[in-house]
Amino acid sequence: MSTSTIHDIGYRHYDGKRLGRGYVLRSLYVHNLRAAFGLGRPARAKVMPFLLAAIMLLPAAGSVAAFGISKEPDTLIRYSSYAPTLSVIIAIFVATQAPVLASRELRFHVVPLYFSRPVGHLDFVLAKVGAMTTALFALIGVPVTVLYAGGLVTKMPDSSEQLLRYLGAMAGCVVFAFVLGAIGMVVSAFTPRRGFGVAAVIAVFMLSTTVVTIVQGIAETQTNFTLQGWAGLFAPFNLVDIVQVRLLGAQSSSVGIAPGIQGGIVALALCAAIVAGSVAVLYRRYRKAGLS
Repeated sequence: MSTSTIHDIGYRHYDGKRLGRGYVLRSLYVHNLRAAFGLGRPARAKVMPFLLAAIMLLPAAGSVAAFGISKEPDTLIRYSSYAPTLSVIIAIFVATQAPVLASRELRFHVVPLYFSRPVGHLDFVLAKVGAMTTALFALIGVPVTVLYAGGLVTKMPDSSEQLLRYLGAMAGCVVFAFVLGAIGMVVSAFTPRRGFGVAAVIAVFMLSTTVVTIVQGIAETQTNFTLQGWAGLFAPFNLVDIVQVRLLGAQSSSVGIAPGIQGGIVALALCAAIVAGSVAVLYRRYRKAGLS
């Protein structure tokens, strides 16, 4: 005789609250933001992001300590120059963490699983780009805030002027985060293997900076300072620095800066084009992966 048994466990419809698209988008954003810092993952995944964050904080803390002892305003690092000065650390953070956000689902072919639920392709992309941008803004903005707060505690002169400089620098941090994060995400999305993604992102930043530096050096030897300034548009860190200098009133941290207010407008338009173009490219990339 058969020992099989059929259990009638019934079926009950879900009668709870439907949380909707906003909740899905917020959940994806929080998940990716946590992943950018290795939260919710093994301990080894937290080492690199938190180590880089600590390195980013050290110059700010040292600068505030030096100012507190000497009371010399020149010992404080300029807010707007913090990101260009530590561009190598920021580039490493983008190179190591962008593949975590952009390519893991592609590498393990699980993108269709996301879209089997009510998750839009654009929502998926915006959550990832938003998380990467937020992580970069925290990486750059926190040390700048430490500089400003430390200066206030140690009684820096012209506190109202310093506030304006700080707010301008924070606006620059937002532009840095959007541009660098967008570039890193696009490059990583087309290199599913993480090691290749890290190398590709570093190569993009290094090659663009190296080529622009060579062009600017040649232009300077030929006293063609206009070409030297406009060439900076093609290196990400220099591009954002042009926005800071021409539109936010910061002091230059780069060799060449595009001339006049029109240089700042062109640089800002190029930054917006990079971000919008990156979102469009990522949309097509994930949409294609979701159909495969």
